[in-house]
Parts: sequence; C-alpha cells; structure tokens
Amino acid sequence: MSVIDALKEWHDFYMLVGTAGATLLALLFVAVSCGTGFLTQERQSAASTFMSPVAVHFTSVFFLSAVALCPWHQAKFFAALVGLTALIGAVLSIRITVEVVRTDMTNYMEDYFAYGLLPGLGYLALFAAAVSIYLEKDFGLHALAGALLLLAVVNIRNAWDLTLTMVRQHRRAD
Repeated sequence: MSVIDALKEWHDFYMLVGTAGATLLALLFVAVSCGTGFLTQERQSAASTFMSPVAVHFTSVFFLSAVALCPWHQAKFFAALVGLTALIGAVLSIRITVEVVRTDMTNYMEDYFAYGLLPGLGYLALFAAAVSIYLEKDFGLHALAGALLLLAVVNIRNAWDLTLTMVRQHRRAD
C-alpha cells in the first residue's frame, strides 16, 4: 500500500488533532485578549519568547493535520510541505531555546525543555517523517503522528503556563 493510500486510514486522527490544534490556538487568543493588561511594551520580549512560539506550534499542528486530510496524488509534494514546516519550526525552536536559556524571565529547567527543546525534537521528528514519506516508507506516517502529538501536548502545557503567569501578574497588579 502506498503512503498516500495509507494516509486515508489516518483520517480520523488528523481530523481530531487538527481540530484540537485550531481550537487551542483560538483559546490562546482568548486568553491573550483577557490578559491585555499583561501584554505591555515592557513585556514585549516575553511575548515573543514565550507566547508567539506556542501560537506557531499550534498553527503547525493545525496546518499539517489539514494538509494530511487533503486528497494528495503524490507523496513527494506532501513530504515537501511537511519538511518545509519542520525546517521553519526547527529554526524557530533553536532561536527560542537560546532566548529561553538566556532570559532572566525564567530559570526553570522544565521551561527550557517545554518552550525550546521538546518542540525542537517535534520538528526533528517531522523532518524524519518528511524524509520517510518522500521515500514512501510507512514509518513516516507514524513519525508525523507522534511529532504532532508531541507539539500539541507540550504546547498545551505551555499555554497553561502562560495563562497562569498572566493571572498571577494580574493579581499582583490589583
């Protein structure tokens, strides 16, 4: 069975994960709009270091799930889209990892992993998936699924962390 034919068996998975990614992205926007007092000019660096990557990662989950649901005729184009997303996400993750380690806004090891390293591993897995899909190996679909789950779960944690931080800051301001 070709990778494209096998992809049809993953329809429900990508429908669920893509919907979750889009919903969580929308909820992040709601949380940000509720915490408008938190997003001041002084905290612009914090927003770009911690909040923007979460939005990008949820968007990647949604985008790749939607792409996986498209009726493809060639695995190579699908693999190219997955690979391009993986490269962009990996570059972003490397930059964010460096920023999170350098910043004095957090000194928690779990933040170093959750905001930088783990998404980077997710994008590395996406790149492995892209290569495997390009080569029409069934492993690629499993790697793609695992990478999307990793990005979703880690960023659920990150979105929760951001929400708690905004609530705590709002309470201190009162």
